[in-house]
Amino acid sequence: MSNQYTIGLDYGTNSVRALIVNVANGAEVAAAVWTYAHGTEGVILARDPNLARQHPADYLTGAETTIRAALAAAARNVRGFSPSQVIGIGVDTTGSTPLPVDKHGQPLAFAKKFAANPAAMAWLWKDHTGVNEASEITALARKMRPQYLAKCGGTYSSEWFWSKILRCLRVAPAVFNAAYAWVELADFVPAALTGTEHPDKFVAGVCAAGHKAMWNTTWGGYPDAKFLAKLDPKLAALRERLTTRVWSIDRSVGGLTPDWARRTGLTAGIPVAVGAFDAHLGAVGSGVAPGTLVKIIGTSTCDIAIAPTTKKLADVPGLCGIVDGSVLPGHFGLEAGQSAVGDIFNWWVNYIQPGGKNPLTHRDLDAAAAKLQPGESGLIALDWNNGNRTILVDQRLTGLLVGQTLYTTPVEIYRALVEATAFGALTIINRFEEYGVKINQVVNCGGIAEKSPLTMQIYADVTGRPMRVSRSAQTCALGSAIAGAVVAGVYPGYAPAQKAMTGLKPVIYRPNARAHATYRELYQVYRKLHDAFGTPDGQGSLFDVMKHLIDIRTRVRK
Repeated sequence: MSNQYTIGLDYGTNSVRALIVNVANGAEVAAAVWTYAHGTEGVILARDPNLARQHPADYLTGAETTIRAALAAAARNVRGFSPSQVIGIGVDTTGSTPLPVDKHGQPLAFAKKFAANPAAMAWLWKDHTGVNEASEITALARKMRPQYLAKCGGTYSSEWFWSKILRCLRVAPAVFNAAYAWVELADFVPAALTGTEHPDKFVAGVCAAGHKAMWNTTWGGYPDAKFLAKLDPKLAALRERLTTRVWSIDRSVGGLTPDWARRTGLTAGIPVAVGAFDAHLGAVGSGVAPGTLVKIIGTSTCDIAIAPTTKKLADVPGLCGIVDGSVLPGHFGLEAGQSAVGDIFNWWVNYIQPGGKNPLTHRDLDAAAAKLQPGESGLIALDWNNGNRTILVDQRLTGLLVGQTLYTTPVEIYRALVEATAFGALTIINRFEEYGVKINQVVNCGGIAEKSPLTMQIYADVTGRPMRVSRSAQTCALGSAIAGAVVAGVYPGYAPAQKAMTGLKPVIYRPNARAHATYRELYQVYRKLHDAFGTPDGQGSLFDVMKHLIDIRTRVRK
């Protein structure tokens, strides 16, 4: 194996990364990153703060550009390296990021008629324009098909597949009517690389379908036509055009086409694994196993755990889904997360720009905030600047900062924001364990885990658990590369592949007993605010306050 490699393609919110990995030991020999060309840092925005789209042309350009650049870097880094030594490809993406396609499986945005129409582009994971549609889907499922909700945490989200499609039907009927089908980005890229975009050949991944589109073998796949017709008859008709080939990541979609071999310099025919979401393959790249929670910390977070399918598992309210085979075959994949973490820190640093003429950087704020004691600032915040993904599943919640005075400093606010995300993380861990999913170990990955010891220490102090960090700084791409190795036949399954190709950094962030005691007290304040603003029956409920402000904002902007 020592001279065999796979490529992990990792599609993030702002850019795509290609990572070349030695399949024998997981050594990352080369990488390349390309920022999407369209929009603002790759995201097409509008006056509506809920809208976030991407142009699908960037996905294909990104694959070609980064693979070529990564191969060139590998040739410089590894003596005797040849592109012919690359034997497989895996793909991970953001999600739910669906896009409308024509009868040939090509994105509508590729047609001149729709090239500049945001509704015909990919509806990025953090597009929340379908808030009302999500509420409608939730209400109907609660009445007609409660089993649908039981497997997705009790509430259907505006971040997910059907909410976005129904929203398009309502506000951009010309786009909806022109679409033969809708496909997830995680499925579009492998299909494009293998020439299987046509509906007769198209394969969807169980990860995206199960967690975001209410697909489940128990009820025969996607939500039934009768249910969808209650939302709109056109959704029922669309269901009949969606693929019945829904596979897990231990299978190959097909082989790399000659055209893509020419475009990238790779060998035609090498297998491309079924695609999955970045967090799920990031968990694979972090060595996820029963009892281990993997936190993929970036602009948002995804928390991934698994449980063997051989044991009965309770439905867990507030999760983003419990799906058989969505992370690893033979295991239920459990997904939770926070809609904003790094985005909150970036908002404070880049948008508010504390420090005035001498703006403070993340590093400046980290260093200064580390000198503060828990509770010293008198501040507490809610981490809902982009809504709440878990456990409330409510995108019409907003951020909150309590306790500021005329003497409150930017550093104190920054630390309060970090603490708020840690409190949100603890709320998720508590929910897992309330329903019998024991969390013995927390492994963190992503840029924040790599770059911010302050954040990792606060997470340890708040949760009362040691924080480990994945050996790889690019775990999502590494997980995709592992998928490429499995479908290439290098390993008989994921357990031996993970054992050989993953690892943890030696550093361990252990909880400080004194800090943990203070945070336990602060967490009770956080939960009081969490329940008051986030639940209709919380003590001293303020459930309508944030939503009322949004309604006023919407009315005034119109």
